[in-house]
Amino acid sequence: MKVFGLSGIRAVITVSGKDQVGIIAWIATLLARHNANILDTSQTILEELFSMTMIVDLAALNIEFSDLRDILANQGEIRGLKVAMQYEDAVFR
Repeated sequence: MKVFGLSGIRAVITVSGKDQVGIIAWIATLLARHNANILDTSQTILEELFSMTMIVDLAALNIEFSDLRDILANQGEIRGLKVAMQYEDAVFR
């Protein structure tokens, strides 16, 4: 299998929506399936609103960045969540 990851490249993932059981397990499983390593995470729940930010290492990613971004967004939408992923340097400019 060809590895598409980029050494030293990190991304920021944000997740928001109505709180529900299994959000963290779902996204951690999906990221692990594609070899994205979770480096840090912060999450909070305000009343029924779930919000999470993750920093992930893409060095061993086994699919294209854009494919993972689309999978996260599409699978999140199915669960009623808004999920976005962008390169870390685009966030912290």
